[in-house]
Amino acid sequence: MTTFILRRNTDRNPTIAKVAAFLEALGDRCDWGVTVGPYRRKRSEQQNRALWGCAYKTLADATGNDPDDLHEFFLGEHFGWEVRTVMGQQRRVPKRRSSGLTTGEFSDYYAFIQRRAAEVGYYVPDPGEIA
Repeated sequence: MTTFILRRNTDRNPTIAKVAAFLEALGDRCDWGVTVGPYRRKRSEQQNRALWGCAYKTLADATGNDPDDLHEFFLGEHFGWEVRTVMGQQRRVPKRRSSGLTTGEFSDYYAFIQRRAAEVGYYVPDPGEIA
């Protein structure tokens, strides 16, 4: 899979001709899908490591809760909950997952975890605060 990012107001953009040449080179060995939409920078690996290796690890160590359970809890608390029926049983699930968050949204989410944990007496360090 190849991604072209066309940035606003910059000379670093690939020209339309380069994109067209790439598409022409694909050939006709199969059908191709082309999707164009706004580019959203997703969270970085560093942010993901901070979430699981710093925030959730700190809280799991302090509370004895499983990191996956903490993740589900904080997603629901931050984005809201919805009730789904699974095999005849009602289950509360977060309205949104974290995988599609932009870097800015992810920073806000991490800060929410810090605030929410502090409300019940737990300290979650900033990323990088723990070596």
